[in-house]
Amino acid sequence: MSRLQHYGLTEASDTAYDLHIITPDFYDRWHASLGSRQQNWLAAQNFTPKPGVAICLPDSDGHIEQAVGVVDAPYIWNGAKLSSSLPNAVWNLQVYDKSIDHDQLGQLALGWGLANYRFDRYRDKTKTPLNQLLCPKNVPVAWLDGLLSGTYLCRDLINLPSNHLTPAELETAARQLAATHQATITTYEGDQLAAAFPAIHTVGRAAEIGPRLIDMQWGDSGPKITLVGKGITFDSGGLDLKPSKAMEMMKKDMGGAATVLGLAAALMTCGTKIQLRVLIAAAENAVSDRAMRPLDVIDTRAGVKVEVGNTDAEGRLVLADALDYAIEDQPDFMIDFATLTGAARVALGTELPALFANNQDTANDLLAASQRSADPLWQLPLFDDYDRHLDAGYAALSSTGLSGYGGAITAALFLRRFAGRATNWAHIDVMAWNLAARPGRPKGGEAMGLRAVFDYIRTLAADR
Repeated sequence: MSRLQHYGLTEASDTAYDLHIITPDFYDRWHASLGSRQQNWLAAQNFTPKPGVAICLPDSDGHIEQAVGVVDAPYIWNGAKLSSSLPNAVWNLQVYDKSIDHDQLGQLALGWGLANYRFDRYRDKTKTPLNQLLCPKNVPVAWLDGLLSGTYLCRDLINLPSNHLTPAELETAARQLAATHQATITTYEGDQLAAAFPAIHTVGRAAEIGPRLIDMQWGDSGPKITLVGKGITFDSGGLDLKPSKAMEMMKKDMGGAATVLGLAAALMTCGTKIQLRVLIAAAENAVSDRAMRPLDVIDTRAGVKVEVGNTDAEGRLVLADALDYAIEDQPDFMIDFATLTGAARVALGTELPALFANNQDTANDLLAASQRSADPLWQLPLFDDYDRHLDAGYAALSSTGLSGYGGAITAALFLRRFAGRATNWAHIDVMAWNLAARPGRPKGGEAMGLRAVFDYIRTLAADR
């Protein structure tokens, strides 16, 4: 069976129904081409040609003869709506509206596949057959497989409960991905981690399952791309304990790690010509007699002493070590994903990740890629004047700064201390979770920013 069938896509079928795809502007022309029986049927159903809406047309015996789906930008989510609204069958796209190109058909198919995601690991294994779509011609199967498999992996990892996704299990997931694509992988833990990555060790040492740094590498040609992910598998807040309601979803605090693993899966599946490195700082921020305390001064890999402003701001501490390690390899482009601050959610809401970047050309290209892929990002500034807040710690560099304002910016500035100003580095502060379901975007873990950065990295590789 083709891998794509897991996503409701198929490469061949003898029993497919035609699904006519048209834009609202083309509807009247298409409607005029129909016979009176079909026109009367549409009138009787009060059909209105709105994007994402579909309707089946019957034959003379009342069976399905064909269907029509109305689409417009963003095509990806129209594809998801069609997948959810049509009856289960195999559907073959028929395009009479020449304004719809192959890229847009690819987005329709991608949205169709995203709509078929289910997290049912702990439910009855009886599965409803998926609505199937024939892959449109000239849409690369590897591209669809890469983005769908990467997104599904990301969502699955975030949705797993923390007792089933410890730092050790996150390492297992990374090792399975590495084995699938013949990548190399190295893990640092225990005394070795404490010596080489002291901040990661300090954050995770209170937990039953120890912290670790996961280093996966793949590819031997093209630009050097490094992906860094925050992998806090559960965040209690540490001694600065979160309220119970704020703690409920903290299994998603490894959403950055899940995103970079999903992004790596997509890039490797497509055979992207890059030298890929994935670094994951994996730990649980727990409470015990070994937990770090507020205003502790801790070591980092970079040799910079850091005063812990708040034990619930642990993500920037583990990323500090990972970023310092990453720049030793002098990547052409380095990006980290992290569920880093509530301040970014206050500023932009839960559905719009915050983008920070050292290089404005890189930021512009990432924003353009986000537009092409309907995967929104919004740039926030690395405002240099706020850098002074980090130097206002009592004993050392403050991890949080003394001001309660601009928290997403000061967090990004803290990371820049370890990424360096000259590095072509970007940081994406994500929610990694859908609070409510929409077509193609179920409630739960979400791969925010994955498609945008995938598009950008593929462009970098093509330019070489």
